[in-house]
Amino acid sequence: MIEADKRKAIYLLHQEGMSIRQIARRLHLSRNTVRRVIQQQGQMPAVIHADKLHIDEQLLRDLYQQCQGRIQRMHELLTEEHKIQVSYPTLTRMLRRLGISTPAQPRCDRVPDQPGLEMQHDTTVYTIVLGAQPTRLVASLLYLRYSKRRYLRFYRAFDRFKMKCFLHEALVFWGYAASQCIVDNTNLARLRGIGKNAVIVPEMAAFGRERGFQFLCHALGHPNRKAGEERSLFTVETNFLPGRDFKDLEDLNRQAFQWATVRMDNKPQGKAGLIPAVAFEHERAFLVELPAQLPAPYRDHQRDIDQYGYAAFEANYYWVPGTGRGTVKILEYADRLQIYSHRELLAEYPLPSDGVKNQLFSPEGKPPPPHRPKNRRKPTQEEEKRLRAIGQPVSTYLDSALQDMGLKRHSFLRKLFALSRRMTPELFLKTIERAHKYRISDIDTLQRIALLHMTEGMDLLPLAEVDESFRDRPAYQDGALTETPDLSVYQDPEQEDQDDNEGDHQKPT
Repeated sequence: MIEADKRKAIYLLHQEGMSIRQIARRLHLSRNTVRRVIQQQGQMPAVIHADKLHIDEQLLRDLYQQCQGRIQRMHELLTEEHKIQVSYPTLTRMLRRLGISTPAQPRCDRVPDQPGLEMQHDTTVYTIVLGAQPTRLVASLLYLRYSKRRYLRFYRAFDRFKMKCFLHEALVFWGYAASQCIVDNTNLARLRGIGKNAVIVPEMAAFGRERGFQFLCHALGHPNRKAGEERSLFTVETNFLPGRDFKDLEDLNRQAFQWATVRMDNKPQGKAGLIPAVAFEHERAFLVELPAQLPAPYRDHQRDIDQYGYAAFEANYYWVPGTGRGTVKILEYADRLQIYSHRELLAEYPLPSDGVKNQLFSPEGKPPPPHRPKNRRKPTQEEEKRLRAIGQPVSTYLDSALQDMGLKRHSFLRKLFALSRRMTPELFLKTIERAHKYRISDIDTLQRIALLHMTEGMDLLPLAEVDESFRDRPAYQDGALTETPDLSVYQDPEQEDQDDNEGDHQKPT
């Protein structure tokens, strides 16, 4: 029997103008076989198996009901009691053909492999070493079922917007799209329902219509409906990832692009040796050609301009030209940002590399803005370094206190460093040792611990040194010779109040 891939290759070579004799020599087949496959247009002929053994249908139905659907027990009764020698696979096939039993899980839909009909999309998660750091990444792959072309890209996170960006990027690279895109029951494309009854999200349905295709969800539990996609992801795991080193996410995507669109495009696939790049040239006539000026997907964000003229986006700062302040609209594309104000494009910036945070960006070719925002996040490496230099107890305390703080560690380090500057190193070390013993990381509590040590006399501040020769100074001697002031009026406050009241009565009216 000739495999389906080889049949498709025979018909494809015939469509390209190769003679029957040449096809037969290249694929080591007879010319009659090649003619028969061409007449069948490369499709696998439907063969109806005829059973040589005939068993009464009513007997099978009675035994099936008697055995409560247990086919293995039916096989025992047929062979032992009824003396009918039938193999177990033949019995199960006969029960299915007669409609008596159905498989535990029905087969997925069989769709003919037609050019231009179908492409498949799916994602999976891999742990990949970037540099020296293992990182969980999402691999997104688009697969053309007929020509077996692939497009691969990796993301740190994958959402509906990233899905639209990926599909747009892949289809623009090919220039064409199939009429159907088979996906699993993901909520990125599915609004409700399962399989054939799935309702596609209106946003994704409109995205597909602009590019001439529609999303279709396969039945639940039938990933083999997009077997080519599943096999391609397995090939990524077994062929692309092993033996390669990746510096960062950009380097990974560069190698993935080269592997999917160059290496695998020109590598023979399957037993038939089908080359995707050659098959795509034949399939091109059946695909939907994309418009030349197809707009890229984007999503908009509202941002306020600060007093320095910057708009913050994804932990970075982008300068907005002009002197106006207020709210601007930022359009986020897959590779760039556009800043609009009142429908006027003010600036456009390429997105920074992966991992770039807390940076200032200004338009190329223009002088940088004279002012910098003061509300940028400041690192605390220097504060932590100085604290650890005080002593080993402080380093031990920081290792324990900073373990589960997350972003709060920066504020804690700044406050702790400021506290260390307001007391002696000995007092600070004793405070830290007590805080580490009781697992305390609250700054106010640390201040109370330091105050407790001081009141217990453990770390009293030294008395100020006084020069007793101050009595010999001329200024002191001059002051000592002045007359002593009369302070008797302040010695009896009640008498003073009484004198004031008498004085008020003696005033003339």
